[in-house]
Amino acid sequence: MAGRGSRLRPHTLTVPKPLIPIAGKPIVHRLVEDIAAVLNQPLEEVAFIIHKDFGPKVETDLLAIAAKLGARGTIYYQNEPLGTAHAIMCARESMSGPIVVAYADTLFRADFTLDTTADSVIWVKQVEDPSQFGVVQLDAQNQITDFVEKPKDFVSDLAIIGIYYFKSGEVLRDELQFLLDNNVVKGGEYQLTDGLENMKQKGLRFVPGKVEEWMDCGNKNVTVETNSRMLQFLHNDGETLISDSAIAENATIIRPCFIGENVVIRNSTVGPNVSLGDGCHVEDSTIRNSLIQTHATIKNANLDNAMIGNHAIFNGAFTSVSIGDYSAME
Repeated sequence: MAGRGSRLRPHTLTVPKPLIPIAGKPIVHRLVEDIAAVLNQPLEEVAFIIHKDFGPKVETDLLAIAAKLGARGTIYYQNEPLGTAHAIMCARESMSGPIVVAYADTLFRADFTLDTTADSVIWVKQVEDPSQFGVVQLDAQNQITDFVEKPKDFVSDLAIIGIYYFKSGEVLRDELQFLLDNNVVKGGEYQLTDGLENMKQKGLRFVPGKVEEWMDCGNKNVTVETNSRMLQFLHNDGETLISDSAIAENATIIRPCFIGENVVIRNSTVGPNVSLGDGCHVEDSTIRNSLIQTHATIKNANLDNAMIGNHAIFNGAFTSVSIGDYSAME
């Protein structure tokens, strides 16, 4: 999670993308919880690979995520964008025993039993346009036979979503070390897929783990959409999404919505598919399908497909807006 998240600016100018909240909880927090649920076994350690510029508060927040799951948290740094294999190897000291590798800008919903007898499980999702993704090919035994990056001609519709299980972290570490030692690069970067291909050529067994939903957080529009979809999933699961401390005066809340602590809503309609972070104030407004972070003030607004940062102030007639932290439009 060391990337800058430039496609999600201005929101990632002040907060790393994996800490952007989805339905009231940071992306990386939800991702780690979802992986833990699929694994269905205790986690010993959660290693976060970040950029050193993220700062001590971010590191403290990440370590707290691991602690909530009863795991040890570890921080590693990747300060140059040298590819996925290089990023993973920044955490080489934690690569022992069975491990999961995940890119922290994606969320998923899955209900499958992890095949821990396989050498590796690669999470995949069936997609309509596989030419935009790396895909896997399967044989009659449901084993992965090939990895194809953005195929121009149809070879498979099972896209790799960026989450992997490895029975042996040591084997993965040795394969990726080979790439680094021998300067095996593509486009100036060390790629995980090259290590996977070498492992497959040596006879290791790869199988797919198929997810039901795959939700991206790459830019503002898809992040707002992911927030809406996650709210719907959580609502259907029966989770409580509206804080008891929220105040609604002459207001209508159309579920599903996440309403954080000490939110005040007056003379407004909020929802469906809206997240309001802690301490938000909303007056004389209508908000739909939007993600509002903490301590924002919204007045005289008609928002739809909007994303507003922490401590922002919005008072106006624009609808589909994207406003970063501490910004004001009055």
